[in-house]
Amino acid sequence: MESIATNIEKLYDKAEQYSKTSIDLIKLNAIDKTSDLISSLAVVIAISLIVAMFTLFINIGISLYIGKLLHDYYLGFMIVSVFYIVVAIVVFIYRKRLIKIPLDNIIVLNLLKSKSNQLEDLDNQTQK
Repeated sequence: MESIATNIEKLYDKAEQYSKTSIDLIKLNAIDKTSDLISSLAVVIAISLIVAMFTLFINIGISLYIGKLLHDYYLGFMIVSVFYIVVAIVVFIYRKRLIKIPLDNIIVLNLLKSKSNQLEDLDNQTQK
C-alpha cells in the first residue's frame, strides 16, 4: 500500500516537472521567435532606409536630367512622378500576387522549418 502511494507521489512529481519544463520550453521558443523577428525587422528597416535614400537621390538626378533635356525642370519631375504613380497603381492592383502571398509563404515556411528542426533535435536527444 505504501509503495502505491510512493509511486503516485513520484508520478505526480514527474508530471509537475514535465509541465514546468514544457512551459519553460514554450517561453523560450516565444523568446527565440520574437528575437528573430526583431533582428530581422531591424535589418530590413536599415536596408530599406539606405535604398530609400539612394532612390531619392537617383530620382532627383533623373528628374533634373529629363528637365534639362526638355528645357523645363518641372517637366522632369512631373514625368518621374507620373512613372511612380503608374508603378503604385500596378502594385496596388496586383498586391496580393506580388506581396501578400509570397510574404505569407515565407513566414509559414520559416515557422514550419524551425518547428521541424526542433522535433528532429528532440528525436535525436531521445535516441541517445
